Amino acid sequence: MFEKEQQLIETKIKEFCTANDIPLAELKWQPIPFSGEWGLATAFFQTAANEARAGRGSKAPVPQRAQEIAELVKAQIGSVAGISRIDAVKGYLNLYYSTAEYARRVMEEVLASRADFGRGAKKNERVMVEYAQPNTHHSFHIGHARNTILGEVLARLVEFAGFETIRASYPGDLGLGVITVMWIYDKLYKGQEPEGVHERGQWLANLYVEATSMLEKQENETPEQTAQREAYDAERREMYRRWDTGDTYVRELWRTTREWSLEELRAVLHMLDVKMDVWFYESEVDEASKTIVDELIAKDIATDERPQGGAVIVKIDEKLGLTKEKYRTNVLLRSDGTTLYLTKDLALAKMKFDQYHVDRSIYVVDVRQSLHLQQAFAILKLWGFPQAGKCYHLGYGFVSLPEGAMSARRGRVVLFKDVADEAVRRVLAVESQKSGDIPASEREKIANQIGLGALVYSMLSVDNNKDIVFDINEALSFDGRTGPYIQNAYVRANSILKKAGKQVAGTQVSTSFDYELTKHEIELIELISRFPQTVEQAANEYRPLVMAAYAYDLANIFHSFYHAVNVLQTEDEKIQNARLQLVMAAKQTIENALRLLDIQAPEVM
Repeated sequence: MFEKEQQLIETKIKEFCTANDIPLAELKWQPIPFSGEWGLATAFFQTAANEARAGRGSKAPVPQRAQEIAELVKAQIGSVAGISRIDAVKGYLNLYYSTAEYARRVMEEVLASRADFGRGAKKNERVMVEYAQPNTHHSFHIGHARNTILGEVLARLVEFAGFETIRASYPGDLGLGVITVMWIYDKLYKGQEPEGVHERGQWLANLYVEATSMLEKQENETPEQTAQREAYDAERREMYRRWDTGDTYVRELWRTTREWSLEELRAVLHMLDVKMDVWFYESEVDEASKTIVDELIAKDIATDERPQGGAVIVKIDEKLGLTKEKYRTNVLLRSDGTTLYLTKDLALAKMKFDQYHVDRSIYVVDVRQSLHLQQAFAILKLWGFPQAGKCYHLGYGFVSLPEGAMSARRGRVVLFKDVADEAVRRVLAVESQKSGDIPASEREKIANQIGLGALVYSMLSVDNNKDIVFDINEALSFDGRTGPYIQNAYVRANSILKKAGKQVAGTQVSTSFDYELTKHEIELIELISRFPQTVEQAANEYRPLVMAAYAYDLANIFHSFYHAVNVLQTEDEKIQNARLQLVMAAKQTIENALRLLDIQAPEVM
C-alpha cells in the first residue's frame, strides 16, 4: 500500500550507509500491530554486526551501535509525505502512517485490484506441483481427496504469488495391484461393464476386494483351498509376465480397464475444479528408468553388484561424504532387472527438469514416503541437478473415520463421491426448508457450493502433517472453523451491499476514513491489509494451512463486525460510505481467499 514511500526511504538509507561506509544488511520490514497507528519497522542489528566484523564503526556493542545507526538514518530521512512520524527505538526504525490515510489506501488497493488483490509480482521460476495421482483400477476415496485438495490449493497459491505453475498428475497404472483387478475381471467378469463413470470406478475397487479375499491365505484353510489359492496366484503372475512382454490381449485389457479408472478421476477433478496440465504415468517411465541406471553407474553414483548376483545400488551417505547414517543405501535395479519406485521417480524428475524446465518440484505424497523422497532428492543432487535443492515433499497424514481406519484391501473405504453427494444432500435439505423463495435449480447450485466447500475446508483446516478424523457433521457446521462459516461471512457482506443498493454504486474509493474507527473496523482493516503477505507466506512455505487459517480469521472478524457495527443505519453519510467500502473490501478479500482454497463463494445461503 505504501510501496513508493517505502522505496524512497530505503533509497535514502542505502545512500546514507554507502556515504558513511556502513555495510548495510538486507532491510527486512515487519508490520507494527495497531496501537493508535499502523506502521512498519526494520532493524539494524545485522548491519551493526557486519560493521563490527569488518572492523569499522564506533566499536560500540551491537545493540548500542544498532540504535546509533537507527538515529542517524532517521535524521537523514527527514519528513516523507504519507508517513506521519518516524521513530528510532532500541535499534529499530519505526515508520508510522496516518490512520485515515492507511485505511483509505487499503480500501483503494482492494477495490482497484478486485480479483487480483494480493497477487504477487511475477517470479522468474517455474514450479511443478505433482498431486491427484491415485493408483488406477481402484476408486477415488476420501484420502485421495486430501492429496488432491492440498495439491490444488498449493498450486493456486504459488501461481497467485507470481510463479509460473504447472499442475501434474502421476497415477500409478502399473504393478501387482493393477494386475490383480485385471486378473479377476478376466477370469470372472469378462465383458461386463457397469453404466456410469463413478459406478465403473467403484466396481473395480470391489473387484480388488474380492480378488484379495481369493488370493489371501485363510485361517484353517484345507489343502485343496491352498492349492486353489496358489493356482490363482500363478494365473495372476502369469498375466503380469504377459503384460511385461507386451502381450497384445493383456495390454488391451489393461488399457480398457485403466481408462475406466481415469474417467472417474477426471470426473472428480472436474467436480473440484482441478485442471491438470501434464499427465505422467508410471508405465511410461518404466523403460526410461532402466536407461538412467546405466548413466548413474557410468557416473560412479550407482554401484553394479549384478555380476556377484546382487542389485544396482546407491550408497547415498557414502557418496555424499556423510559420516552418520541419514539416507542409507538404496536399490535402483533388482538383480532380475526390474525397477523400483525410486528408479521411476528419478526418471520422472529428469523428465521434469529436461523437458519442462522446472526450477522447483513439489511432491504431494503421504508422509510414509518421506525417506523415499529424501533419498530421491539426494541422488538427484549427486547426479548434478541444481533443482534438487528445490525439490520439496509436502507430506500429509492419513484420513480416517470416527469408526476407524480405512483399508482398500478389506473394502473399508469411504468414496469421495459418496461423501460429496451426502454433504450436498444434507445442505439441500436445510436449504429447501429455509430458502423456499430461491428457485430449486439455484438451491441445488448453492448446496453444491456449500457441500463441496465444507468437504474441501475440512481437508485444509488441519496441519498437513497431522492425521484427520473426518466427521461430516463437523465439516457441515455453520459455526466454528468450517467452510460454511467462511462462506457465510461472504454472504453477509453481500447482503449488506445488496440492501445498500444505489448507495454502493455511489461510493468512491476516495471516501475519507477520518473519523474515530471502532475496534472491529480496525481489526478488519488490519487483517485485509495482511492478505498479500499471507499469500506470499503460504506460497513460500508451501503451507495451504496458512491461507486456510487466514480465511477463518478474516471471516471471524467480519462476523464480529457485522454484529457490532452499524453500516446502513449510520446517519453520517461519510461514515456510512466508508463502512460500505470496508464491507466491499472484506467481501472481495474473502472471495479471493476462498478461491485460493478451491472453495466457491455463494451469493446467498
